[in-house]
Amino acid sequence: MPVPQPRSTPAHRGFPGLSDALVEWLDGRQIEEVECVVPDIVGIARGKAMPTGKYVQLTPTYLPVSIFFQTITGEYAYIEREEYWTEIDLRLVPDIDTARAVPWASDVTVQVIHDLNWLDGTPVPFAPRNVLKRVLELYTAEGWRPVVAPELEFYLTKRNTDADYPVEPPIGRTGRQGVGRQAYSISSVDEYEPIIEDIYDFLTAQGLEIDTIIQEGGAGQIEINLNHGDPLELADQVFVFKRTIREAALRNDCYATFMAKPMANEPGSAMHLHQSVVDAATGRNLFSNDDGEVSDLFHGFLAGHQTHIASVACLLAPYVNSYRRLVPGSSAPVNLEWGWDNRSVGLRIPNAEANARRVENRVVGADANPYLAIAACLACGYLGMKAGLQPRPAITGNAYTSSQNPLPESLEEALRLFSADRAVRVVLGPEFCDLFGTVKRYEMLEFRQVISPWEREHLLLNV
Repeated sequence: MPVPQPRSTPAHRGFPGLSDALVEWLDGRQIEEVECVVPDIVGIARGKAMPTGKYVQLTPTYLPVSIFFQTITGEYAYIEREEYWTEIDLRLVPDIDTARAVPWASDVTVQVIHDLNWLDGTPVPFAPRNVLKRVLELYTAEGWRPVVAPELEFYLTKRNTDADYPVEPPIGRTGRQGVGRQAYSISSVDEYEPIIEDIYDFLTAQGLEIDTIIQEGGAGQIEINLNHGDPLELADQVFVFKRTIREAALRNDCYATFMAKPMANEPGSAMHLHQSVVDAATGRNLFSNDDGEVSDLFHGFLAGHQTHIASVACLLAPYVNSYRRLVPGSSAPVNLEWGWDNRSVGLRIPNAEANARRVENRVVGADANPYLAIAACLACGYLGMKAGLQPRPAITGNAYTSSQNPLPESLEEALRLFSADRAVRVVLGPEFCDLFGTVKRYEMLEFRQVISPWEREHLLLNV
């Protein structure tokens, strides 16, 4: 068996500082192809693939600005910018720390996440990775360091090659179709063992670790919890995870979907986001005082969410389908109350020691772009801490029926709130906010042109 070569060998020339996991996966093999990827507004990986020899020449690589003008359908929204017509180039700037294996590729392939700059070297303000970096810089200026841990839910489904037919759960190893209401069942996870094993193998090759994997309440619904860490690193991980999980499912003749509500009679999929803030110099959790009691910054962070989360709901629930998950009576909270170890609230405070105190935002959907969702949540917390806001009293009982400070009920309503919150616009950047709003409004116009099965069934012969 070949002995893994050290990082300085010709096999890794042009890729300084590769992770141990990637070096081990390469096992002395030459990297044949490099995927230069960037997350677009949706969170889709866009970019270019090229032979390694070309990549290591450090020749500048570009993508047109129009990749940010596309809706989820691939159509282009009309943007009132000169660049819309000229489609100027954006320069890709590699972040070699993100270099990871593409273990499902037939060739020895590595993907590298890139940032995007204008040609004068300044960051593109509406690139999602740059939006998150903008928010993190505000924390850094205060001597704060946010820490996050996403919990990512998704469904495994049968192949759905005709969009006119409903999505169905896959067939498991027993030969039966998956059923819901089996949350935390070990045997239900084992039902999809080949897919889970491929996910583990792919993640190991990519140097990614998960905290836990569980069966959720839906038929074929799985949840993967990530370890806590730096927000940008965790956003990168979710970005990579989604593609990895989809590829593992396809290898096993089924789909993996992060759609918020893929099946009408099953619960929706969320990306619960655990958040805390520590002192950048000492690492001390700023949500707790020295005596272990909650701090003013903890209250400010919570109140910032209660004040502004409705305004950024379009980033946490970015599609018309997202709001099918956020309905009363479902397992998803439709409120912005907070409480201790209370899963009926939108802002749960989990059981934890004072040095691990955190806020779990249970509103975020699995369909959200991780960079934008994390940026939006941290922006709300930042605004609350800076303003010294105070939250409403904690809820101790059932908050599902709460009517206070509700979330918007549609993407259209969410976009109106987004455009009206000036504080949020300042933190996230007005150029990004304007572009995002325009793309989403165009997307809604596309949706309105679609005739649904409900309309055909109930209106075709009855009106």
